[in-house]
Amino acid sequence: MKYMLMFWVDESAEVTADDDAAMMIAVKSWVEQMTERGVRLYGGPLRSAGEAKIIHVRDGELLVSDGPFAETKEQIGGYDVVECAGLDAAIGVAAGHPLARTAKVEVRPFWDAPWDY
Repeated sequence: MKYMLMFWVDESAEVTADDDAAMMIAVKSWVEQMTERGVRLYGGPLRSAGEAKIIHVRDGELLVSDGPFAETKEQIGGYDVVECAGLDAAIGVAAGHPLARTAKVEVRPFWDAPWDY
């Protein structure tokens, strides 16, 4: 079953250059290991939520506003899509991600939609 791991980060948190570099090395290692095992299908980091745009189409009119939309200091900083036997396995994979030590990781199963993507 496919699961999306969403990494909720506090963009206002202060991080030293050394800590940031160490985290990037750890994440790269995790990505390589999970990809080699066939668990990680794809994913990537996202730019700052401040660069996001929120769109709505109402009565045929496109409305665009600056992000982030959520009234929270934590924003989705990246994601990975993994394939695991079940939720417990996906939680184990998420717990092994280096960002689980500094961010919150949401583990959400994909919905089997009645249409084909």
